[in-house]
Amino acid sequence: MRVSLAEAESKLEDLARQAENGDDIVLTRDGQDIIRLVPVQQQMSIRERRRLALEALLASAKAKGLPDDGADAAHSQDFLYDEYGLPK
Repeated sequence: MRVSLAEAESKLEDLARQAENGDDIVLTRDGQDIIRLVPVQQQMSIRERRRLALEALLASAKAKGLPDDGADAAHSQDFLYDEYGLPK
């Protein structure tokens, strides 16, 4: 939606609400686009970004068919040793 600055002065609250809801609001002066109203994105905490990244990584691994059995580092090299714990 394109709105002149003069018109926007009287409708600012409504225009802000529309922008928050995802509408594309552009303010114009003399027919030229000068301002785009966009909602402020809330900053996620580092913890939240890490959680989302980990979830995306796990989903990607699952989509590729990789095992998600949670193999740990303590057992990651078991193939190098026999049943008595001696090197093969």
